[in-house]
Amino acid sequence: MKIAISATSPSLDAEVDPRFGRCQYFLIVDPDTMEFEAVENTSGMASGGAGIASAQAVAGKGVQAVLTGHCGPNAYQTLSAAGIQVITEVSGKIKDVVEGYKSGRYKTTAGPSVSAHFGMGRGMSKGAEASKARPSSTVEQELGELRTQSQTLRQQLSEVMFRLNQLENRTKH
Repeated sequence: MKIAISATSPSLDAEVDPRFGRCQYFLIVDPDTMEFEAVENTSGMASGGAGIASAQAVAGKGVQAVLTGHCGPNAYQTLSAAGIQVITEVSGKIKDVVEGYKSGRYKTTAGPSVSAHFGMGRGMSKGAEASKARPSSTVEQELGELRTQSQTLRQQLSEVMFRLNQLENRTKH
């Protein structure tokens, strides 16, 4: 059995990325052995369709479940159509999340947890409001999700700045 977890980096010590379709990586994990494959999410920077493309990529890995912070309607529909269990409201370190999954801590989500375009910035405030409105979301969960989002944004900014510097140095030489 394999599960996919949206991750901020390619390690079991990484945090869960709260965005499914626009996460940095997917960790494909065998919960029994903790063996994993890190897959860079090449759809994350797409201008549109990231959720569907990400869901198709994960489905192609033969996973039975996806664990993530949030999942939008297009990704949810694609994963459900592939027979993949979707579990949202997940945060923390990947290795701890896998242990929680094995112990039955998480429940299958009945539908998308955020509106379309949540991970693109415009929908983030809507997503945060939606998580506040859900009774299952505690203040601690929301803090964890916001910390993870903040960490992800810092990482993305660092990567963008690094690439900008690379390109600027090329044009000077």
